[in-house]
Amino acid sequence: MKILSPDADIDYIENFYAPDEAQILFQQLEQKLAWRHDDIKMFGKVMKIPRLQAWYGDNNLSYRYSNITLIAQPWTENLRALKAKVSDYCDHEFNAVLANLYRNQHDSVGWHSDDEPELGLRPTIASLSFGAEREFQLKHTITKEKINIALTPGSLLIMRGNTQKYWQHCLPKRSKEIAPRINLTFRKICL
Repeated sequence: MKILSPDADIDYIENFYAPDEAQILFQQLEQKLAWRHDDIKMFGKVMKIPRLQAWYGDNNLSYRYSNITLIAQPWTENLRALKAKVSDYCDHEFNAVLANLYRNQHDSVGWHSDDEPELGLRPTIASLSFGAEREFQLKHTITKEKINIALTPGSLLIMRGNTQKYWQHCLPKRSKEIAPRINLTFRKICL
């Protein structure tokens, strides 16, 4: 499905991985990735980020956001295979992945754009989802138009072009119980 909206180039592929394979991949990633629970400073207070994360990539690549610097761990076998399939599909060579583990409905990520300088001016972000379905929200920074997408297990969401310049996205907290979800956001760090 192609999402057509001003200043956005977004593709959503619901069954990039079949449900059975997506479930196996979720279990492997949950068990084998080196999850960390970092602190973040928000509104003058230091608190735990409301999710677990892991950063993998080529040659100790670093990634900095919200005063956190992540140094890439070497690719695992699973992540390398996932990256190859996503890179081939997107016709874009990724060199790093930020993995997020949303443990339940209380874990989230607030409104933001993936627009850090090391991602370049028009980054391509490819986002794989495993585990529970979660609602992904996008909001245009000028018009305030909103788009909601239910990210199903095994789905791939690709954001290209000016999407990060004009749109923010989030994964909000929910009140209804939600099982764990893993999201892999493949990126290309510009050296």
